[in-house]
Amino acid sequence: MTGTIFSAAYETEKMKYRSYPLLLMLFLLAAVFFGCQKEKSSGTTNLKIRLTDNPFNATEVNVDIREVRVNIHDDSAGWVRLNTNTGVYNLLELQNGIDTLLAQGIIPTGTLKEVRFVLGSDNSIMIGNTLYPLTIPSGSESGLKIKLNKQLNASLDSLVIDFDAALSILQTGTGEYKLKPVLKIK
Repeated sequence: MTGTIFSAAYETEKMKYRSYPLLLMLFLLAAVFFGCQKEKSSGTTNLKIRLTDNPFNATEVNVDIREVRVNIHDDSAGWVRLNTNTGVYNLLELQNGIDTLLAQGIIPTGTLKEVRFVLGSDNSIMIGNTLYPLTIPSGSESGLKIKLNKQLNASLDSLVIDFDAALSILQTGTGEYKLKPVLKIK
């Protein structure tokens, strides 16, 4: 009789220890399931736009940035103007891992569809010691646009834009310099 009671107690104890891994497995499965749920896009994101450049053989490449806007819709209704640090930026000072905060703002969380830089007229390039005007076709009218499809993180997100001067500057046959921007998201 003692062997039977001992055997039953042993079996009960054994089942209790078998259920621990099962409970642990259920707990972990629930944690993974609820942890992987996507956040609803009803919040806001503090979006930061940063600017950098690849090396280029010039002394200065100055771009006059007046405004940065972002669009979170596929139409013209979703444009949001960011707080822009306006000014003339020498792109060649933004190389080798150096960037600068260009604009920042609170926007609805969602999918970022487009970034637009509106440029001023004070754009130039310095070759050696000579400063040349740098013309930008439609840069001050429609702006420089970057199309993308980036899902924004809730609360804070950052975007680094590489303004590639080496691929963007063309010298015409008349000696003028034109900027046909090549902008890349890093």
